[in-house]
Amino acid sequence: MRGWMNDAKSYIRPVQIDEVFRANGVGTVVESNSPDFKVGDEVAGGFGVQQYAVLDAKEVSRAAISKIDLSKGTPEQWLNVLGMPGMTGYFGLKHVGLAKAGETIVVSAAAGAVGQTVGQLAKIYGLRVVGIAGGPTKCNWAVNELGYDACIDYKCPNTTVKDGLKTHCPDGVDIYFDNVGGEILDTVLTRINKRARIVICGAISQYNATSPIQGPKNYLSLLVNRARMEGMVVFDYAHQYADAVHEMSEYLADGRMKSKEHIEEGIDTFPDSLNILFSGKNFGKLVLRV
Repeated sequence: MRGWMNDAKSYIRPVQIDEVFRANGVGTVVESNSPDFKVGDEVAGGFGVQQYAVLDAKEVSRAAISKIDLSKGTPEQWLNVLGMPGMTGYFGLKHVGLAKAGETIVVSAAAGAVGQTVGQLAKIYGLRVVGIAGGPTKCNWAVNELGYDACIDYKCPNTTVKDGLKTHCPDGVDIYFDNVGGEILDTVLTRINKRARIVICGAISQYNATSPIQGPKNYLSLLVNRARMEGMVVFDYAHQYADAVHEMSEYLADGRMKSKEHIEEGIDTFPDSLNILFSGKNFGKLVLRV
């Protein structure tokens, strides 16, 4: 969301002043002239930050509005594991990270919306999973509830991320799923193995930077280790979302996956709620209930 405010070339045009702010949502159809949707249908898509959305046929297509099945997950889960964060984690891990059983993956923002999906799927697929998160509560949750093998607290005053990686990744790192960029990315690059894959999903440490964006200082480790760093945008996999939803809804149903959301109330709280993302105070996928 933060990147959409920048007036710069990106994978999607920036949100303009006086436009409804872009956001995915779930809701119920209250009126319809479309043969594809009837009153009472539960739907998800790019509705924006508003209580009601009025869309013509072209806008329905552009916003990727689709029906959702609440027997597969709650509305909140359709914004999390079964929504864009879950799709990002799923395709980033499988198609960009090329996860293989027996490998070691490190996941930054491990307790966040994307991180929680990546970590749980990696365990299901047979990887050793080490998370990085801020604070003992998030780290304990990642290990005790999500099944991470270990979680490094980057806020801990008594140790460093570098020390944590030495302890918990003694055989190096095969995949790094990066949600934060900055110093943590640089540190992980010092521990990667030959043919490692670095999935560039986000860089939340850099989004509000007032100075030039900090690129990786240890990028030569990619050369030495014949490693690959690749960005991913979830929209590239839209034609495969149904497959991911089918697989992960089964994991939710049988208890192999969990979905944690941080819920804020009221559309008027949106500006303050959005800023929670950059303080790290949210615990799980941030959802605004309007």
